[in-house]
Amino acid sequence: MGANEAPPAIISMFLGDELTAVLNAIETKTEYYGQPEMKMAMNVAVLPDFTKDTTDRNRTSPFAFTGNKFEFRSLGSTQSIADPNIVLNTIIAEELDQFADYIESHVNEGKDLNKVLYHLVRKTLKEHKRIIFNGDGYSEEWVQEAERRGLLNMKTTVDALPSFKAEKNVQLFAKHGIYTKEEVYSRYEVMMENYNKLMHIEALTMLEMAKRDYLPAVCAYVNELASTVATKKAVCDCLDCTAELEVAKKLSSLSADIYKATEALDEAMANMPTDDETAEGVYYRDVVIPKMDALRAAVDEAETMTSSEYWPVPSYGDMLFSV
Repeated sequence: MGANEAPPAIISMFLGDELTAVLNAIETKTEYYGQPEMKMAMNVAVLPDFTKDTTDRNRTSPFAFTGNKFEFRSLGSTQSIADPNIVLNTIIAEELDQFADYIESHVNEGKDLNKVLYHLVRKTLKEHKRIIFNGDGYSEEWVQEAERRGLLNMKTTVDALPSFKAEKNVQLFAKHGIYTKEEVYSRYEVMMENYNKLMHIEALTMLEMAKRDYLPAVCAYVNELASTVATKKAVCDCLDCTAELEVAKKLSSLSADIYKATEALDEAMANMPTDDETAEGVYYRDVVIPKMDALRAAVDEAETMTSSEYWPVPSYGDMLFSV
């Protein structure tokens, strides 16, 4: 769901007010006295007072602390949890390894363990505080702020997948005995191939629906409108046919747009590069998907003007409001 649903593609961490206050106290070397207890306003006389939980939630954060655990919320509905768990556990292993080396080196120099730990926490917080964000992850302001912080915003699969085989990540997986370089590259190729096949199926399905369902439906309804106008004129030349004519003109224009967009998508699919998975994925992202978006826009607009008797699939209104 990343980049399109909850949460956004920018990976940040939500800590909530209480945990953020704890870390701020550590960073600034100030005392932390906790948050005062607050009572929940139940507004029901027969119910006892409840102390309000000091933890909170953020449904717009990809990595949220929810009181007693962190939730990683970037999984797609069809994605196996195993893949991100492998990456997350590798990250944790690397960090713990670095922490252990830091602590051991300083303790071996005769420094106090508690002071070393305290300094390590403050050092880590200062180096990585830029990932902490407790606000609205959907806002455009956060996108701009994240860019200022140097956080990545990979909005598409094709943007994100090459990071998996970046040299530093290959070395990290190899260091901890997770994947060899060959295993990383083979998994990258499988993921990219799956993406390309999925886009191929979606594009061809879209073309078939446009040619066999939507275009005939719009043309048939335009034909009915034209017949209605002709009938009115035959009965009495003075009858007002403005509404029917305007709708017919608009739908005729949209049917032309649908046809042109279908032809453009058909041509794009015919010119697909097939010798390299990455090049194919980039082509889908840069060429095919924009043409699919253009075709959908024309069909969506035609749906709002075509009689439901002619429309070949359930409309948005049918899906939302029909029993």
